[in-house]
Amino acid sequence: MSSHQILQFRSDPFVLSHCCRHTHLTSSLTLQSPLKQPFSGLRFRWRRSNHGGVRSSKTVAQSNNGNRKEEALVSETATTTIELKRVYPFHEIEPKWQRYWENNRTFRTPDDVDTSKPKFYVLDMFPYPSGAGLHVGHPLGYTATDILARLRRMQGYNVLHPMGWDAFGLPAEQYAIETGTHPKTTTLKNIDRFRLQLKSLGFSYDWDRELSTTEPDYYKWTQWIFLQLYKRGLAYQAEVPVNWCPALGTVLANEEVVDGVSERGGHPVIRKPMRQWMLKITAYADRLLEDLDELEWPESIKEMQRNWIGRSEGAELNFSILDGEGRETDKKITVYTTRPDTLFGATYMVVAPEHHLLSYFVTEEQRQQVEEYKDFASRKSDLERTELQKDKTGVFTGCYAKNPANGDAIPIWVADYVLASYGTGAIMAVPAHDTRDNEFALKYNIPIKWVVKNEADSSDDAKQVYPGLGIIENSSSSETGLDINQLSSKEAGLKVIEWAERTGNGKKKVNYKLRDWLFARQRYWGEPIPILILDESGETIAVSESELPLTLPELNDFTPTGTGEPPLSKAVSWVNTVDPSTGKPAKRETSTMPQWAGSCWYYLRFMDPKNPEALVDKEKEKYWSPVDVYVGGAEHAVLHLLYSRFWHKVLYDIGVVSTKEPFKCVINQGIILGEVQYTAWKDQEGNYVSADNEERLNEHQQVTIPEEKVMKSGDHFVLKEDPSIRLIPRVYKMSKSRGNVVNPDDVVLEYGADSLRLYEMFMGPFRDSKTWNTSGIEGVHRFLARTWRLVIGLPQSDGSFKDGTIVTDDEPTLEQLRTLHKCIAKVTEEIESTRFNTGISGMMEFVNAAYKWNNQPRRIIEPFVLLLSPYAPHMAEELWSRLGHPNSLAYESFPKANPDYLKNTTIVLPVQINGKTRGTIEVEEGCSEDVAFVLASQDEKLRKYLDGQSIKKRIYVPGKILNVILDRTNVKVATK
Repeated sequence: MSSHQILQFRSDPFVLSHCCRHTHLTSSLTLQSPLKQPFSGLRFRWRRSNHGGVRSSKTVAQSNNGNRKEEALVSETATTTIELKRVYPFHEIEPKWQRYWENNRTFRTPDDVDTSKPKFYVLDMFPYPSGAGLHVGHPLGYTATDILARLRRMQGYNVLHPMGWDAFGLPAEQYAIETGTHPKTTTLKNIDRFRLQLKSLGFSYDWDRELSTTEPDYYKWTQWIFLQLYKRGLAYQAEVPVNWCPALGTVLANEEVVDGVSERGGHPVIRKPMRQWMLKITAYADRLLEDLDELEWPESIKEMQRNWIGRSEGAELNFSILDGEGRETDKKITVYTTRPDTLFGATYMVVAPEHHLLSYFVTEEQRQQVEEYKDFASRKSDLERTELQKDKTGVFTGCYAKNPANGDAIPIWVADYVLASYGTGAIMAVPAHDTRDNEFALKYNIPIKWVVKNEADSSDDAKQVYPGLGIIENSSSSETGLDINQLSSKEAGLKVIEWAERTGNGKKKVNYKLRDWLFARQRYWGEPIPILILDESGETIAVSESELPLTLPELNDFTPTGTGEPPLSKAVSWVNTVDPSTGKPAKRETSTMPQWAGSCWYYLRFMDPKNPEALVDKEKEKYWSPVDVYVGGAEHAVLHLLYSRFWHKVLYDIGVVSTKEPFKCVINQGIILGEVQYTAWKDQEGNYVSADNEERLNEHQQVTIPEEKVMKSGDHFVLKEDPSIRLIPRVYKMSKSRGNVVNPDDVVLEYGADSLRLYEMFMGPFRDSKTWNTSGIEGVHRFLARTWRLVIGLPQSDGSFKDGTIVTDDEPTLEQLRTLHKCIAKVTEEIESTRFNTGISGMMEFVNAAYKWNNQPRRIIEPFVLLLSPYAPHMAEELWSRLGHPNSLAYESFPKANPDYLKNTTIVLPVQINGKTRGTIEVEEGCSEDVAFVLASQDEKLRKYLDGQSIKKRIYVPGKILNVILDRTNVKVATK
């Protein structure tokens, strides 16, 4: 179908509406009724739908039956033919070049590349192929990496730009539980949809390297990495608390728990200890921290990782538990503190509800109350328990401990704001110098003792919490021999550590917030853990590497067992086995790996995706490592990147990889938010209430106002029909529940993939969050249409375009060369700096300038088409082809700016008339007086002073000024 498109359908208003939404309309439409009586004109009044499309609300037609206008909705039974013109034929161009790229494998990176050439490995963070498909937020990062990949190919680099799927995970398994559909079936269907959508956007991925974490050939090597961790003591089992839902009979992931209840069904969830596989990431904490300094990452990401690792220096101190008579027992509670200088100020202790000694020292009088509190705490997440703003709760255990510094007996409390997973699961509480401890002490009437004096505060108010450093006071004991009075906090801390080590009361300690990685899920849809457990002894045995991959058994029932056992335990014939080395009966591990596993190392497999003998060939890894640019969302700034770095360092230690770090440069793209939603309020009578009085708005009904009924008034938005009614504009993340998701398929159908790519890059700085506005895409769409007409020419009367171009073989002028090379310099610099929006601005400036020229020389237009190609590859390929080139432009040399054309050889020359400055002109350096005068007389602003006037004389100082002196004779200035 040509760009002059004919659509024929029953004129149901909905069908008409749907058709028009999916087709970009120009002002030229014709409508013919089934009665063969043509309408002489057709207008549409439009309103924007929530999903960003366009639909007609009413048609107004003027018939040829006299001069009378007839206004009516189109009859539901009438058959109407609408002729639609597209501003350029993207609907033909884009599928054509997508087929070409696929058939010719244009972007395939050979297995064996010329390693003498520079390499560029650019990677998108692994997407999870959800059933919802892409929304317009997803292509933001993909478009950016594609622009970079296309640029580097044209600059002569070997480019690795692959795509694959992080396809294990919870959503597919939940769908399987609800519908009985095997998660593999759902996953493959979702992958097919994602792949189709990505291809429709023209991304230059090497699809020959496509991989999925769910394929046995891939997870064979995920299992192999696990075995290397296990052999080195970095994979172990431990009792850790998990989210257990008794009603559902299953362990839930954190994202399945909302406000203490299951997302599915709203059932209570408790924290229950279970034996789980753990990875000892803490063994690499120092290296993960130190090597951050070598990375070209945003400082914000590096700081987030530093905070997550949370290295601190302090002391471990031992507090002896006292019996009912106040005598020391052989049991001690060890605490970690970064402030040993405040030891004398510790007036109570707090242990976590899960502390391993709690059941030992709690008194019988307090046991029931403590057990009830433990049950209460088990229903909260760690995040809820440590929320600073929450009301502190706790229970006295009935037991006391001895403060080692002064011998005081201090009460031991149990409270949920202390976590068993952090530090030692116990703290010494210093309420005078810690806000959280102070709140707890005030609530439960626990003594407070001030031991640090704030040197900067001379007031006598000693009742204020002071968490800072200062001079130590009230900190001396002749009984223990420790005296730190009048020392600075730093000096006192060192002295306390030295004393503790000498007396056996503690030691210096480096601690980390970082916890070992919980590496097991009680789910079916994940990588099987290659471990056997001997029936007789419970000993764990590694599956032989020669037996990998250990594949998932086929199951028809994916529902939870109800006992806490994973669904894999239902595959009895798969679970029951023997240890090949001893012949002893054994069972397979029935937990599976978490979704993080496959995405920790996929960047390595892309280098060598079909290798059956090794995770990655050493020479290929050495050439392609590290990833040069890694782009993804900020939500992965900590865990995914930290886990990948951990695995990479282990692989480095065993000689699999040649670099210490996997990703040289990480970029987080911003979020694309949904379209602005305008909110108004109505009172009980249905009258609008202005948002000026926000405090009382909750009393009124909230309504959403369509964009076409809104206008800007000063700094506010108001109703068009009543500007006294102020509205509240808000933007939200795109989500199904809000109904603000924009499907890229709709945008591509209406405007084309190149327009979508260009708009997402033009919305604003790549790293910033931006608000989607479907009407905004029309601007870049017009730019592409102007570019098309600049090269191809105007459409014919039927709306189609001639073959070929209007480009000439004329030699370009100096002005044209300068315009081109300024554009080349601008676009190149902005792409390489990921300032994609200003690169587009540079191309728009070029097109604006080119429309003023009398011709379009080939030497100017061809380089510009190459500049355009990373952004709008479909149009660029078509223009390149029409310019007479038989092959794709994907590997053509990217234009280079000639510095000679970048020099600014023009100057601004002031022009005076009778000694008074009337304007300026732009002239070349060394311009003659005659040329300067001609330019002045042609200037629109100056010519009104010169036209028809006679000249007495001209005073010209080259490069400085032109002064024209007029007289009153009748001699006229020639201004043309």
